[in-house]
Amino acid sequence: MKRLIFSIAAIAAIIFGADARVKPGVEVLRDGGFEALKGKRVGLITNPTGVDNNLRSTIDILHEAPGVKLTGLYAPEHGVRGDVHAGDHVDNMTDPATGVPVYSIYGKTRKPTPEMLKDVDVLVYDIQDNGCRSFTFISTMGLAMEACAELGKEFVVLDRPNPVGGNKVEGNLTEEDCVSFVSQFPIPYLYGLTPGELAMYLNDEGLIGDGKKVKLTVVPMEGWTRDMDFRETEMPWVLPSPHIPTPESSIYYPMSGIVGELNFMNIGVGYTEPFKLFCGPWIDAEELARRLNGRQLPGLMFRPIHIKPFYSMYKGENIQGVEVFVTDVQAAPLSLTQFYVMEELADMYPDSKPFDKADPKRFSMFDKVVGSKEIRKRFTTNHKVADIEDYWNKDVESFKAATEKYKIYK
Repeated sequence: MKRLIFSIAAIAAIIFGADARVKPGVEVLRDGGFEALKGKRVGLITNPTGVDNNLRSTIDILHEAPGVKLTGLYAPEHGVRGDVHAGDHVDNMTDPATGVPVYSIYGKTRKPTPEMLKDVDVLVYDIQDNGCRSFTFISTMGLAMEACAELGKEFVVLDRPNPVGGNKVEGNLTEEDCVSFVSQFPIPYLYGLTPGELAMYLNDEGLIGDGKKVKLTVVPMEGWTRDMDFRETEMPWVLPSPHIPTPESSIYYPMSGIVGELNFMNIGVGYTEPFKLFCGPWIDAEELARRLNGRQLPGLMFRPIHIKPFYSMYKGENIQGVEVFVTDVQAAPLSLTQFYVMEELADMYPDSKPFDKADPKRFSMFDKVVGSKEIRKRFTTNHKVADIEDYWNKDVESFKAATEKYKIYK
C-alpha cells in the first residue's frame, strides 16, 4: 500500500485555502506579481501570524518572490518565528530557514535603528493583530513607520482583519501622561480599524513621531467586510500570543485584560480559558453569577465556575468565580465587563474591595493600559460603573467620525 504524505501547507490548502472567504494582503500582493516590492531591498516585520491561507509564511513567500530581495527580518514580541515567550527579550539572530538577518525590535530597541535599515528600501508589515490598543504589535508598527519617515524609506502594510470586527469602538483616547508601549497612540481601547486603516490614520493625522509622514502603501484584503469578526473570514487562525489561542480569545481579551493588570483575580490565564474568567479564593461563584446575570447586560451571560489553575495567579488552589459567554459581540460592552464584575465584588465584599486587594505597584500599568488615570480615580470613589461610563466612552463618536475617511472596507 502506498503511503500518502501531505505537507502542512497541503493540508491547510484542503482545510482552508479553497474556502476562505477573505484573502489577506500577502495573497493580494502575490497575485499582483509583488508589484509594490519589485526591484527593491525589502525588510519584513512579521511573526507566525504572517501567513497565507495555506499557512505559508510571508517570510518564505517574500524570500522566494521574483524580483524581490529580502534583506532583513524585524522581530516584534514573540519573535518572527514565534519562538520567544510573551514579554521575554528578543535577540538579534539569523533566520535558519532563509539565512536572512533578524533584528530585534522588542526589548531595549523598539524602533528600528538607521543601522538596522541601511540595506532596506521598503519595510513591510504583516502581523495579525487582536484589535485592542494594549496589544503591542500596533505600537511596533507605528514606531517602524516613524523610523521609515525619518530615513526616507517606504512602508507597506499587508492588511489583515480586525478580529473583533470593524465597527467595535470602545474606550477613551490615550492621554499624554499614560502614553506607553501598551498605549502608544491616542486611539480608543478598541479602535475598530484594520492595521492598514490604522496606519493611514496615524500617518495622515500626524500621529507618528513629530508628524513627519512616511511614504505608505496599504495592500488591502479581498472579501472582508466590517461586520465580520475573524471567525466569519474562514481564514486559519494562528495565535498571535500564547494566551490568544483562538479567534474568540480576541473577543475576550478586552473584557478582562485591564483588570488582569491588578494581580488580584485569575482571569483564566493559567487555566484553559484565557481572558474568559473572573476567579478568586474568596469569591462565591453562584452569587456572583446570579448578580451579573441579574443586570441583563446586553450580549453577555455568566455561569459559576470552580477551577484549580495550572500556573499563574492562584496556581494549584481551588478557586471560583464566573465564566463569561459573549452571545453578541456588537451589543456586548466588552471592555466595561471587568468593571461590572468589580462593582459586584465591591458590593458583595465591602470590607475588601477590588482595589484594596490589588497590588498598588500595578496601578501605574493599569492606568497605562486604560490610557487614563481618570478611570481609576473615578471608579475607586464608589466602585460604580456609572461613575466611569461617560468618561470611558466620551471619545468614541468623535473617533468614528475622524476615521471614516480612512476606512477601506464597507
